Amino acid sequence: MPVKKKLVVLSGAGISAESGIKTFRDSDGLWEGYSIEDVATPEGWQRNPKLVLDFYNERRKQGLAAEPNLAHLILAELEQYFDVHIITQNVDNLHEKAGSTNVLHLHGELFKARSTKNPKLVYDIDGWELNLGDTCELGSQLRPHIVWFHEEVPMMEPALKITENADIFIVVGTSLVVYPAAGLVYYVQPRVPIFVVDPKTPEMSGSTKYVTFIPETATVGMAMLKEKLLREYA
Repeated sequence: MPVKKKLVVLSGAGISAESGIKTFRDSDGLWEGYSIEDVATPEGWQRNPKLVLDFYNERRKQGLAAEPNLAHLILAELEQYFDVHIITQNVDNLHEKAGSTNVLHLHGELFKARSTKNPKLVYDIDGWELNLGDTCELGSQLRPHIVWFHEEVPMMEPALKITENADIFIVVGTSLVVYPAAGLVYYVQPRVPIFVVDPKTPEMSGSTKYVTFIPETATVGMAMLKEKLLREYA
């Protein structure tokens, strides 16, 4: 059996949008009608933890009802032909629901909580509720396991290592404007083919000789790209 090529995928809000989920921020600085400063920063948490907990409870309700779309399903299916690693900016679990087995969440996970005293204490959330008074084993309040604005991105280092070893790199559903995630594309080795699936062609500095732009939605673009990958690289 030949060794499978390493296919690395960077996914963003656009792939979840087709399942009805708005992820992190719209262009007006709001997330589902709430100010980013109020619900996605450490300062917002300090000001009003109940508001933050209620906000993410609603996001979890929405997430439980959401189903993976064709783009998610295609990425899971590609594991039959490639060694697929997904690096996602999304906090939902739609990649996992679709069947993908190697998913790294750069910005945290909606269905997990973590200790406010020791960030290494992370717990699965059963259902959708996380409330004031829910504590970790040390007795401190649990908070959403989300990387908020002004916080470090602890999974960035492993994401860089995965990217540097890619044989093929796909960007899907992200406009490559949110850093540090957007910088991953510049860690792809020279001459490795890069495919960018997004209705808006993102601006990229440097040579785009090995970059193929597919200006389509995630579902349409991934269906097109799947055929090309199986024909030319599997």
